[in-house]
Amino acid sequence: MKAEAIKNIITIGTSAGGFSAIAKLVASFKQDLDAAVFIVIHLSGNSNSEIVLKGIQKHTQLKCRVAEDQQEIQNRTIYLAKADHHLLLTKGRILVTKGAFENHWRPAIDVLFRSAAAAYGSCVTGIILTGLLDDGVSGMFAIKRSGGLCIVQDPAEAEFPDMPNSVLNAMEVDYKVAVNEIGHILTDRFSHTVCVKKEVPADVKLEAEITRRMTTSMKDLTKLGEFSHLTCPECGGTMVKIANDAVPRYRCYTGHSFTERIFEDQQLKGIEDSVWVAIRMMEERKNLLMNMSRPDPADRNSRAHAI
Repeated sequence: MKAEAIKNIITIGTSAGGFSAIAKLVASFKQDLDAAVFIVIHLSGNSNSEIVLKGIQKHTQLKCRVAEDQQEIQNRTIYLAKADHHLLLTKGRILVTKGAFENHWRPAIDVLFRSAAAAYGSCVTGIILTGLLDDGVSGMFAIKRSGGLCIVQDPAEAEFPDMPNSVLNAMEVDYKVAVNEIGHILTDRFSHTVCVKKEVPADVKLEAEITRRMTTSMKDLTKLGEFSHLTCPECGGTMVKIANDAVPRYRCYTGHSFTERIFEDQQLKGIEDSVWVAIRMMEERKNLLMNMSRPDPADRNSRAHAI
């Protein structure tokens, strides 16, 4: 299938409680769904993506694949982000990278959503399901600004309503619905509406490009916002506060990115780690001083022989 045949892109992000929500969602997709589907689930770095994929495949007739680097995008196919790898889109192709963590996750929902918005603009549908904290808010805002469709699982039915609520608190969405209604909404939209091309904001394209390159310059970074007095909790680099986003967000020049809420969590974790290091050092100091105050047995023996 050539890239020109891809009319619609669906991006899905979820975290805690996500597998059951994904299973229910893909079960509602019809076999003739006119779209390519991309999923990011927050998984630990050592998770087996193939096992997760097999679990998803049981619930849908659409072909399911673990995303591979430089893979050509095919219609009516579901792509799952590989554990410990970011999933990005360019026009017609998939990119899989080991770039810097965003919101302390790899894969990160924001990375997928933002890159999809940069590549496909108004032809992207973003869907946020159950999960904790607020990864996905910035990416959903990029989709909204690029003219795409924004759908959020109704927090009342979400196992963990944090992520859906974070999006709803930050912006207006097109739909807030139960998971089993989403498939019908998409089928109706794709059969009656053709996405109208809209210019993607320059900062959305720039940040997607920075993530794709996995490197940036200070000059490019200052196009996204002003330098703050904060340092990155991952690498210690100086951070820029992103100027145009739905939530306060910071990015360092090595690529780490955090919403303010997740930044605070990382700072608190750093403080706790420092406290435990300090306790360990004090205990070691105490033990050293106690050992120094005791006579060396070898010295006692040598004195006894001398007598």
